[in-house]
Amino acid sequence: MKIKRKAFLPAVGLVILAGLGLQGRSATSGGKINSTANSDTTRSIAPYFTAATTKKKTPDAEGFIQRWLLLEPINKPTRTNVIFTDSYLRKAFTTEYFPGQFTVTPKDGEKVKVGEQELTWHALETANFNVKLFRFAYGLRKQTYGVLFWAVTIVNSPREMKNVRMAVGSNSGSMWWLNGKEAVILSGDRRMVMDDCTSARLTLNKGLNIIRGAVINGPGMSDFCVRFVDEKGEPVKDLTISCK
Repeated sequence: MKIKRKAFLPAVGLVILAGLGLQGRSATSGGKINSTANSDTTRSIAPYFTAATTKKKTPDAEGFIQRWLLLEPINKPTRTNVIFTDSYLRKAFTTEYFPGQFTVTPKDGEKVKVGEQELTWHALETANFNVKLFRFAYGLRKQTYGVLFWAVTIVNSPREMKNVRMAVGSNSGSMWWLNGKEAVILSGDRRMVMDDCTSARLTLNKGLNIIRGAVINGPGMSDFCVRFVDEKGEPVKDLTISCK
């Protein structure tokens, strides 16, 4: 029995150490991502983003919009995402945090004051179909959890397009407007899934159309993806995207 006990104790120790190692990776399904973030000592938004240019930019092959003006995160302390009901989000997103929030088209490098924070707008192009807000904040050495992001882009349509829908995915809650009118809201604690929610039928005007979005998250990663789909559910791709 003594021999068996001596062999057993080291085995228990190995199991405990292995368990601690697994805990350290994260319990949020983003273990691999968090591990990468911890080892990323350069703290850069590359390779996830590049500076937006004035070159013609269309949606990607699946219709996703990749050129955006992103505001550095607004501190919004939140311990849990389960509170993101429709009523909570509407109140959080319709609160005025800075002047011209719903009317002004921001410029790259423009600064706004939100409480004690001075935040900067960044005109960027994402390397992926989705916009990785966590990487945006982390790379700029900004707060990554308990935050609210604002995003703006300009969609240029060659003609009037009726009966299109805005299809959005976000992590976590978000709300989106087209030309000043609410298009879609994504409530609850959710992961980013493409086309997670779609709007009612919308009309894209010939010429400029402005999309505004707000994304809120407590703990966990933050990202979003947006595209337009036609009546058959096919992506609308004959658009050009600009930041001004």
